[in-house]
Formats: sequence, structure tokens, C-alpha cells
Amino acid sequence: MDDEAENLKAAFGDSSDDDDLADRPEKETLGIRYSTVWERVEEINGLWLCRNFLSIAHQSDLLSAILNEGWFVEESINQAMRFGDLPSWATKLSDIIRETVEYADVSVLPADLLWREPLFDQLIVNLYQPGEGICAHVDLLRFEDGIAIVSLESPCVMRFSPTEKEEDEDVDVLLSPGSLILMSGEARYQWKHEINRKQKGFQVWEGEEIDQKRRISITLRKLCQA
Repeated sequence: MDDEAENLKAAFGDSSDDDDLADRPEKETLGIRYSTVWERVEEINGLWLCRNFLSIAHQSDLLSAILNEGWFVEESINQAMRFGDLPSWATKLSDIIRETVEYADVSVLPADLLWREPLFDQLIVNLYQPGEGICAHVDLLRFEDGIAIVSLESPCVMRFSPTEKEEDEDVDVLLSPGSLILMSGEARYQWKHEINRKQKGFQVWEGEEIDQKRRISITLRKLCQA
């Protein structure tokens, strides 16, 4: 088995399609579990969260695959971007997202986005140290609708705020390790998202301080054809 195949197997396990999914709800095909639960963020149309997207083992293996890229050897480097020619593990992750959405018991992504080819062709990996974040923004219009973010290591609170804000309408979402968040439609175009960096090294969720350490996020997007 070549190195690339070994890395994929390590990160996501073996694929299998020999059983009926309905008979084995915990079956894994591309490394996902069909017991995943989707939560709709009620205040924002098009915003869905899957907290148990990746198991602890898959999180660990995916993290290893990312760190093995050597992107973050220097402390001054905290972001890596790739266009078109994605690492094999990122392509596999995209396949896992598609399959997880396909087998969801609710519609979390419009069909015209789910079945485009490729689903994603642009990758950003960000490394956040405690106290670091990102300013409120809407992703550039050079990218199509439908954005996925996978979180690894430390939990964090992502804040959403409407682009046309007349009053305090912020919506906070807790991104736990191994979670997947999907933004489409209004969530993608009419809401800014950020990780508040005004506080020094900590965030609060439901009155409790979050023990924040290093966090790695994986963002997948699709470039517009034009």
C-alpha cells in the first residue's frame, strides 16, 4: 500500500459498502457514523451544526494528517491555503461531508450544492492559539454558496451577526471538537461570522468559562467558475 493510501486509511478508516445502511445505523463507510445528529440554528436560515461529525479517533488521525503537512512548523505561520489541488485527506473529508449530508434525516444543504462536482475545491486550515480569533466577515463572493467548517482540538464560540444590523441580534454557536458547521443561503451571504478576540484567552458559554487551548479549523469552499 502506498503512502497516500496509508494516510487515508489512518485518517478515515477503510471504506465498506457491503451492508444495507438501514440495517446498521452505526456503520462507517467513509469513516463517518450514521448516528450523527444535525441541529438547525433556529435564528439563522441555512445554518446547520453537526456536533458529533467525527469520532475522537478520527479527530486525532485527521489532526495528525494536517500536522504532517509541515505547514505550521514555524510559530509565525498560522494559516495554510490550497486551491484546486487539495491534499488527499481534504478530498476524503469533502466526500465524508457529502455522504453525511446525503444520509441526514433532514435537508441541511440544497441539492444543487450537494451534488456539484467537486463539492469543494478550496481549503483553508487555520491554527488558533488561546486568545486568537478572526474578525467578523462574510466570505468573499469569489466563492460559491455552501461553506463547511470542521473544528479540531479546543472548543470555541463562533458569533454570527446580520450584515444589516439595527439592534443586538448576535447569535452564538459553540463549536466543539469534531463538529461540522454548514452555511448556505442566508447564513452564508447575510450573516457575518467571527471568533471574538477581544477577550484574552477565554470565552464563556452558558455562564461557564471555556478552557481554550490550541484550535485548528478546516474550511472548505467552492470557487466560482467565472
